[in-house]
Order: sequence, then structure tokens, then C-alpha cells
Amino acid sequence: MSPRQPLRAAGANRVPRPGGVVGVVSEGGMLPAEEAQLDNPAYAALGGAHARFAQVRGRARRYADDVAPFLALPARPSAQDWRDAADLVAPGTYVAVPYGAADLPDGWQAVRAFELVQMVEERVTGVRCPEAIALGSADVPEMLDLVAQTEPGPFLKRTVELGDYLGIRRDGALVAMAGERLRVAGWTEISAVCTQAAYRGQGLASQLVGALIAGIQRRSERVFLHVLATNAGAIRLYEELGFRIRQNTTLTVVTRPLTPPMARSARS
Repeated sequence: MSPRQPLRAAGANRVPRPGGVVGVVSEGGMLPAEEAQLDNPAYAALGGAHARFAQVRGRARRYADDVAPFLALPARPSAQDWRDAADLVAPGTYVAVPYGAADLPDGWQAVRAFELVQMVEERVTGVRCPEAIALGSADVPEMLDLVAQTEPGPFLKRTVELGDYLGIRRDGALVAMAGERLRVAGWTEISAVCTQAAYRGQGLASQLVGALIAGIQRRSERVFLHVLATNAGAIRLYEELGFRIRQNTTLTVVTRPLTPPMARSARS
């Protein structure tokens, strides 16, 4: 992962345009789901539905570096937790953590921080999209190319393994996609929502989001997502679609310097 990727990643879902595919309904009949685990969703996912992707040392967990960029620690990490995390992150590489620069211990360096809004579905239902096709490992080269063009967030070689991904093709080319990322008990995150520039304004992203919501709700789960706090248009649209803001959070790209600070000082 490069330090640039979480810029769009961390929650910069492309705004799906209304196309009549995502409706607002009452919550009647929807199963309740515990929200507390959404305070630390990567940690919950790596200890649950995504345990097979986890690299673990003590209480520290991270996704394999070709799956997702997230390093996850307990809600109040101890000094030992950070030492264990250091064993999972090679010097000079990058991961994303839900802490601000002031929360980082010695030996870790903040590269860039992003303020996010976490939103959860409250009155949303999905609608089937006949044009949507399932995407899999054979589609990854095209998916990576679309992500490079649209920059919706980090999408790596094995990210597609995290959940269901859907796409829309025009003249054989993949022009829009969206998929599932973090999964915790009762909840699934929608991410990587993007549309090729020439096809925006046709409601393709909205159709894919609606189809993903339908699939998630068929599993009796609810949807959450993350949006950059500065993306007022996306926040407003998701609110109109029946999502509500649950919390503000920070995601910081961090690294372990190749040369420890004390060693640099000794040479200067």
C-alpha cells in the first residue's frame, strides 16, 4: 500500500446518483444489530468474519497486505499491543489505523490523517439490479484499472475476496463497480463505489449500491459505510437515501521509519 491510497480509501466513496433503485422504508421487521462493534470495525472483522485474512500477534491484527491496508488494535491499545503491531508492519511500509497522530507511540510516524463520517442504514432497502454482474478474481485486472481511473479507495489484488462485488459492463468493458469490505456480526460495509467518468450521471453507482443493499439485507444484516467528512454532497445524498451519521472518526496512514529517530539523531 502507498501513503496515497487511503486518501480516497478511507471513506471517499463516489457519490451514487439517485436512480430510483434505493428506497426509503420503515424499519419494521428489520433485525436489530449491535452497533458498538462499529466503533472499531476492522478489529471486529478480523476477529470474526474475516479471521481467515488476519495476521495476528498478541492482540494486534492486520489484513494481509494484498487484501486491505488496515491495522487493528483493541479500543485502548497498551504499549505491548503497539509492540506486537510493530512485528506485523515492516519498516518503510504503510498501514491505516483509526487513531490520530497524537495517539501514536514512539517508533510510529503519521503520514496523513483523514477525518471520516461513519454512516449506518436506518430506513433503507435495496432493489435488484438486472444489469449488475458478479465480479471475481478473473475480473481483478479490470477492477484495478477502474480503481486507478476513479480513485474510490484502496482496492488491492485480493480485496475482491472480502465480500460480494458487483459491476456493470458496457460494450464488454467494466465501467462501474461497488462491493463489500468490512464485515462484523450483523453488519457489512459498502465500499469501492466508482464509475468511469464517461458513464457518470446515469445512476450506475446507485443501482449497484441498491443491489448490494438488497443482498446484505437478505442475510438479515445492515449496511454501514464511511465518507470523507468534507464530502458534504455524499453525506447529504446518503442521508436522503435513509442513512444516518453514527459517528465521526479519524483514519491515519502510518509507517515505521526505516531508521529509528534516535539513530538518526546520533548521526546528525
